[in-house]
Amino acid sequence: MSAEADVKLDNFKSIFSLDGKVAVVTGGSRGLGLHAASGLLQAGCSKVFITSLKAKACEEACAALNALPCSGEAISVPADLAKADEVDRLVKAVEKHTDHVDILLANAGATWGATFDETPESAFAKVMDLNVKSVFVCIQRFAPLLRKNATQEDPSRVITTASIAGIGVGTLGDNATFAYSASKAAVLHLTRNLALELGPQHILCNAIAPGFFPTKMASGLMELSGGVKKLAAASPNRRLGQPEDIAGTVVYLCSRAGGHVNGGHVVLDGGSVLQAKL
Repeated sequence: MSAEADVKLDNFKSIFSLDGKVAVVTGGSRGLGLHAASGLLQAGCSKVFITSLKAKACEEACAALNALPCSGEAISVPADLAKADEVDRLVKAVEKHTDHVDILLANAGATWGATFDETPESAFAKVMDLNVKSVFVCIQRFAPLLRKNATQEDPSRVITTASIAGIGVGTLGDNATFAYSASKAAVLHLTRNLALELGPQHILCNAIAPGFFPTKMASGLMELSGGVKKLAAASPNRRLGQPEDIAGTVVYLCSRAGGHVNGGHVVLDGGSVLQAKL
């Protein structure tokens, strides 16, 4: 085979295209989920279902997304994903609009900050339930819709939201996040297991592991850690995460460009996790 044949790729211009794809984004009404949903729509998704606990937040997010210059539609479907019956209701609500799903971003999550001695068992359980169990249940319940149109050439995608707190050591001290760190480590390993289980069914499973992004959930901990400027200065690339970092990574993993990535995770922290904590 000639070198010219090796480098020929007639459809490279569409390598990041998601034209016509149907996506579900949990925790999609704000922060990282909303950034991802914006990227999915602008990459060509025809439908992006936005779900989170509060109906008003979902509606406001969809209004903002539907104002973007793209042909797809954001659809609000609020649900409490900590409850399995609510996940079932979400699936049925999605099925009213489509007979398949191509992309599932399992992003819903929560955190809790307290000292080791003051971390209540109930808080630990709540964080683990939402960040790990509900992620598994959501993927399990959406699996039939993800299988529907999936092929080896065009597999469906599952993306979970982990964290660098699940790779390195999370926050310790007065606002320690033991449950959050443990849950995000669990999400990473759950994703690896799902990649082996669902990969042969043409569903690719990967995770993103963000560091600090200026979001509502992270804002309190960021202030307690010194604020945006201090955290940015401490990062090897001297900034925090930005919306396009999430949007671009999610689009890559869901597109043809990411079609051979399965069971992996992408760290989005500017290199911060590589630094030893003194």
